[in-house]
Amino acid sequence: MLTLEDIRGDQHLINEIDWEMTPEKAVSLYLEWGNGWNHGVRMVRSADDQSYYFVVYSWENGPVLHFVRRDINGAEELAVIPLPEDLRDHFQQAWGGHKGVYGLTPEIEAWLRDELSATRH
Repeated sequence: MLTLEDIRGDQHLINEIDWEMTPEKAVSLYLEWGNGWNHGVRMVRSADDQSYYFVVYSWENGPVLHFVRRDINGAEELAVIPLPEDLRDHFQQAWGGHKGVYGLTPEIEAWLRDELSATRH
């Protein structure tokens, strides 16, 4: 399992992160074959296509970040990253405490981009 520091230290991996990917888009792209054109999203063109993205997982013990690699064969969880308490609280308020898997909020994305900055120590 990767850590935030591992990801931060791998510029190639950082460059591969799809910041626009959401759980819904991943399902449409990789699991609902043939309907992407209908929604104006890119299509999977080969078995080599893959996406790296973050989701907020809030099924157990409050929200945490999951870093995911997905391809046509499924999803692989690469990292589980705890959120700072203020972001956890804000997320819970924004989503009413509902359990689920969600895309990044603007606040969480900004925090994560800052954490992954190559200049951060």
